[in-house]
Amino acid sequence: MSKQEVIICRSLQEDLERALGAHAYDKLFILTDEHTRRLCLPLVGSSEPIRQAVPICIGAGDIHKNLDTLAHVWTALSNQGATRHSLLINLGGGMVTDLGGFAAATFKRGFAYINIPTTLLSMVDAAVGGKTGINFNGLKNEIGAFAPASSVLIDCQFLKTLDRQNLLSGYAEMLKHGLISEEGHWAELMTFDMDHPDYGKLQQLVGESVQIKERIVAQDPFEQGIRKALNLGHTIGHAFESFALEREAPVLHGYAVAWGMVCELYLAHQKTGFPTDKMRQTVQFIKENYGKLAFNCRDYDRLYEFMKHDKKNAAAGMINFTLLGGIGDIRINQTATKEEINEALDFYCETMG
Repeated sequence: MSKQEVIICRSLQEDLERALGAHAYDKLFILTDEHTRRLCLPLVGSSEPIRQAVPICIGAGDIHKNLDTLAHVWTALSNQGATRHSLLINLGGGMVTDLGGFAAATFKRGFAYINIPTTLLSMVDAAVGGKTGINFNGLKNEIGAFAPASSVLIDCQFLKTLDRQNLLSGYAEMLKHGLISEEGHWAELMTFDMDHPDYGKLQQLVGESVQIKERIVAQDPFEQGIRKALNLGHTIGHAFESFALEREAPVLHGYAVAWGMVCELYLAHQKTGFPTDKMRQTVQFIKENYGKLAFNCRDYDRLYEFMKHDKKNAAAGMINFTLLGGIGDIRINQTATKEEINEALDFYCETMG
């Protein structure tokens, strides 16, 4: 898998012009959703290449991360004469970078693209690492490909356009990176003031978070081994996400991951000895900032069904988890019985109130 360049921007316009200069493209396209076209496109600047770029706009939100939207992007590329030598800029959150990356990876068997993530979640998760895809058949990211952007440009000025919920959604992935890296970084994240964010400090924390993900992806681009560390919180988190979607009350990805971490840290405490105090501190932080997903024991079987569909499972009927023995002590390829998972869900319901 080709290596992607991650640029923590000092000047977005200059850094973008430099990234564009590395490509001999015949035509430039820029993909936005309805929100990022209005709020973020003006911040990208008015350089000649951007003025000449062919705009493609899609609906906002995960509800549009589907085959119909993908077909709309393919059709626009086809009608506007895109070739294998074209270049696509994805300007948006994880939905835009995932879907745009997959469109670029598959149109004419693939052409180059650049990600400019505009949400905290996409900066530290979706836009970095080369995973692209769409939701399909009611399941998250069911269809996709490993196809990294040639460059990812990260500029925290976009975060000023976000509400607190979307900031917190991305912050959950940063918290995960803290848990799988080292105690000092985790402690910094636990004390950052989310109510009055210091954007300079946040840019530094984002840079550290991205480096943690990059180091892991470089060791294991196709998720055969250590990259599974990035799945902490996601096995149960994705089940929560699918469950909420099925009830037509969708939740933000980072919130589902945060709630998934509550359950999976409990499993880690029970199965791999994750320390009680670190579990309690992290769970308390999540409880105070993320609230809770409403479900009860009658929903456990449905949640378990969603977990059985998770792409990370190595064999049918075996649910795969990434657990921790302590902060930075990663234990991949852990399994849990249905009874153990139910116990973790019990812990969630009792602890989160």
